[in-house]
Amino acid sequence: MNSCLYECSVLHARFSPRQHRFLYRIFLFAIDLDELATLHRRFRLFSFNRANLYSFRDADFLPTGEPVHNAPTPAAPPTPRPSSLKARVVAHLASHGTDLTGGRVVLVTLPRVFGYLFNPVSFYFCYDRAGAPVAALAEVTNTFKEMKPYFLGPETRRPSPVSDRPAPISVSAPSTSNFPSSTGEALASGATFTLRTPKHFYVSPFSDVDVAFDFTLRTPAENLSIQIDDYVGAERTLTSTLTGPRRALTGARLAWFTLKYPLLTLRIIGLIHGHAFVLWLKRVPWFAKSARAADQRALYRPHSSIARSAAVPALSTPHPSDAV
Repeated sequence: MNSCLYECSVLHARFSPRQHRFLYRIFLFAIDLDELATLHRRFRLFSFNRANLYSFRDADFLPTGEPVHNAPTPAAPPTPRPSSLKARVVAHLASHGTDLTGGRVVLVTLPRVFGYLFNPVSFYFCYDRAGAPVAALAEVTNTFKEMKPYFLGPETRRPSPVSDRPAPISVSAPSTSNFPSSTGEALASGATFTLRTPKHFYVSPFSDVDVAFDFTLRTPAENLSIQIDDYVGAERTLTSTLTGPRRALTGARLAWFTLKYPLLTLRIIGLIHGHAFVLWLKRVPWFAKSARAADQRALYRPHSSIARSAAVPALSTPHPSDAV
């Protein structure tokens, strides 16, 4: 199978206006979307579009076809949404001028765990029919259950070096990532997609909505290596990294990881709120979600606080939508 697991370390480090850092361990699924039916039949603990300990549901991801909130340009009326997630990914890439016909998609994410779903970010790595990586999507979800996909197209692709070990990531001071200086360097199993773009999305009450996301997404191989930085102008204020080795997806390992990482999606949401409380104690400035509703753009499943923000004063307490 192409599908596998990654046992990862997640690091969040804030540099400004207060320093705050934490590290925790998780595991993630890397699912070839063409193998969902096979995984459903093969593993007793995993189901596709049915309830189970681990339940992957198409409707939980990439809700294209639903209305887009506050689109930057006049949006066309929603079209009928393809039933399968892969079909939606292919259609979404086509809308950005990238043909994925005959290709494959690997989604790095968590399914529902005991029925509960929460993924701060899910990553789609898209390969053409020849197996070359052509694009990536980062689907960001906040604790209001709003979703926004960020598209990293072929123009954002850079070659990866032969070694697929994750590059060291500096968290002591703001910096930019280092990449191979020559495009003639041999590729490992893929490429690195990089993009800096205004987020225009309320992810954390401790970061304004027009902060820029800086994505560094490396196609998964023997290791997973992902980095997302926040920038205010030229200053890096926050870094988040996800790194770890590949593990074969077997029934025994899935059972072991269930014991090693119990109630994982609930643990993640608990950590988010716990560290948000620590940041509040440190008096890090916060931003109410309803304060800049007009700047929260091109997202799906908008929370009611955006619609009523024009009539209701800004909230008096923050909503801890992210740990950092």
